[in-house]
Amino acid sequence: MDEPNLNWFQEYLRPELLQMVAVRETIYSGSTRFQQIQVLDTYAFGRCLILDGKTQSSETDEFIYHEALVHPALVAHSNPETVFIAGGGEGATLREVLAHNTVKRAVMVDLDSEVVEICRRFLPNHHQGAFDDSRTELHFRDAKHYLETTPDTYDVIIIDLPDPQEGGPVPFLYTQSFYRTLRQRLNPEGIVAVQSEPCMEGNLEAFTAISNTLKSVFPRVFPYHTMIPSFSFDWGFNLASLGPSPLEMAANVVDNRLEERGCKSLRSYDGTAHSGLFTLPKHVREALGRETRIITEDDPLVVV
Repeated sequence: MDEPNLNWFQEYLRPELLQMVAVRETIYSGSTRFQQIQVLDTYAFGRCLILDGKTQSSETDEFIYHEALVHPALVAHSNPETVFIAGGGEGATLREVLAHNTVKRAVMVDLDSEVVEICRRFLPNHHQGAFDDSRTELHFRDAKHYLETTPDTYDVIIIDLPDPQEGGPVPFLYTQSFYRTLRQRLNPEGIVAVQSEPCMEGNLEAFTAISNTLKSVFPRVFPYHTMIPSFSFDWGFNLASLGPSPLEMAANVVDNRLEERGCKSLRSYDGTAHSGLFTLPKHVREALGRETRIITEDDPLVVV
């Protein structure tokens, strides 16, 4: 049988590992002041956002990533009213934050206004109108500078940044000094959730270093993970807390909080899934236990 004549998007997950996805249509391709951007309609994953050649999210499975990033932190907090989001240009992180009816103010700060406008136009299934919610405040600035120069504090902070690539501004938002700024901007009992790169054998270095760096700043840190098909990796996250522990929440408590807050349309996260997120394989736990690196501005994290 003849092979179909398809166009392929190729992405190096590591220097020796290549992923190929068949493209139905290039919806958008261009460059902003900060990065290259593509919106591709793929056969396997629907519309995908690509920044600097790296897949950021896909239409078919973005809900897995964004629900895992947002809801464990918000559910662990007893009454999250103010939330800060660093990055999150697609608007899907904002969408999940606003699903909680306790949230009165959601401040999203993204460096690249063009990415947000392109996502607003071409990825409506991601943001679902979240940018226009009356609770949303949208700022186009460096998130680090914004937090350092504004006095506001927050119940929950969500860090949804791209990979820290060499030469860009993002590596400095994965450092101990930035995490100290986050702690200063939290209310008592505040919580931070951080996307933390791949969580699988042979590619754990960033995940474990982020977790260890957070532990140098916060009294309680809880690493967790979930599989994201379009990333081809088990993906890592970290929850850093000034008080609440997600491990102390039974499934029925999680489900009750979601119901009370009006989070009725979740597709991946619930009380049963919650405990699974924080159940790490033995080899990952051992790697976390061995990690000694503290990420600093003099020794920033860079992902190839």
